[in-house]
Amino acid sequence: MPNLGAPEILIILAIVLLLFGANKLPDLARSMGRSARIFKSEVKEMRREDAEDQPATTAPQGELTAGPATTANPASPVNPETSSASQGDDFWDRPENQPTQR
Repeated sequence: MPNLGAPEILIILAIVLLLFGANKLPDLARSMGRSARIFKSEVKEMRREDAEDQPATTAPQGELTAGPATTANPASPVNPETSSASQGDDFWDRPENQPTQR
């Protein structure tokens, strides 16, 4: 695969500028940043959940876990970027995530 040099990057930026226009580029960059932030937080949350599930499922054979079985979920910290509307502060309802009015 060929490497991208300075001339190729300038051509790509010029095409993007022509397609979207100078007024839409800040909004495009902002929405890409939000998407990347949400994706990153979701990946981190999935890794945390996997790490929590792994010790519970890897009990040595022949040993039983002590204590009564409960159906209640353990309390877990709420990540504000991944919380749902039923958990209070919704990500899209925050003022910094609202579209700007011009």
